Amino acid sequence: MIEARTIVVPPGVDAGTEIPVTTVRGSRPGPTLALVAGNHGYEYPPILALQRLRARISAEQIAGAVIMVHVGNMPSFLGRTVYFSPVDGKNLNRMYPGRPDGTVSERIAHAITTEVIEPCDYLLDLHCGDGNESLRPYVYQTVTGKAALDDAIARLVLAFGIDHIVVDRGRPSDPARSVYCSNTAITRGKPAVTIESGYLGNTDEESVERIVSGVFGVMRELGVTAAGPPPVERPVYLDPVEVLSSPATGLLYPHVERDQQVRQGELVAHITDFFGAITHEIRAPFDGVVLYVVATPPIVKGQPVGCIGQPSGATASLGRGSDRNVHTRV
Repeated sequence: MIEARTIVVPPGVDAGTEIPVTTVRGSRPGPTLALVAGNHGYEYPPILALQRLRARISAEQIAGAVIMVHVGNMPSFLGRTVYFSPVDGKNLNRMYPGRPDGTVSERIAHAITTEVIEPCDYLLDLHCGDGNESLRPYVYQTVTGKAALDDAIARLVLAFGIDHIVVDRGRPSDPARSVYCSNTAITRGKPAVTIESGYLGNTDEESVERIVSGVFGVMRELGVTAAGPPPVERPVYLDPVEVLSSPATGLLYPHVERDQQVRQGELVAHITDFFGAITHEIRAPFDGVVLYVVATPPIVKGQPVGCIGQPSGATASLGRGSDRNVHTRV
């Protein structure tokens, strides 16, 4: 059975909104996989990928169920805004698990938590480089210290098929203050992964199809479908990873490109004031690869400039590691 429905987020202290959701219920018992697109409304490849996926799966083909959130953040999507809602100025992917009496972003987060995350067994939070970010594909692998949960997350990561994997140990552990969509599932004992595929608000075929293929890989791993691509064979674990935040507001001039190898101390970007005078330089904190770099001129103090990840051994990546900031992106 395929069910199309709309989760209504009623008006509160500000305007209400709607969340379009498709649920495909299989003909055989199995797990429930939730797929969330559009937590950031300017990130289009995940949104297009779920429309494509909806047309490619049927109840007869699957075991269990697949819940697809087509556009999580409708105000941002329709308003074409980067990071923040045009209604309340908040980043939806910092509002989880949300509040039923908060502003619209908090109410959306509460609705997704109660209507999608709590009923699911596994979750993929689908992202890409926002309209200002030139980003190479990668995924986040959260490490909680709970062996069974960590093993299940690692399986999802490899099954998705993207070879660059950010090892992330620092997510909040309190279910009442989970902050991020995927972390809301993890703090409730449900394996979840955040995916990044796409860049600069583009809708390119490669980025969209990479997400579709990755979802089929995960469904195969979970037994939701019989067929799907195999897991990635040569993963590149990144640890440490550091988001480079802007020290000032002004105009940003990047000196690197996504997926570029950089050396410690290499110039990543410089910032000018509004009269053209250089005020700051941002340099690589260590040798590594550019996971993303902001590629449009506006920059605000405290917002991301880029992100550098250092490849490490697969075994070492899951042990003790860096506590550098890897959270500013999603």
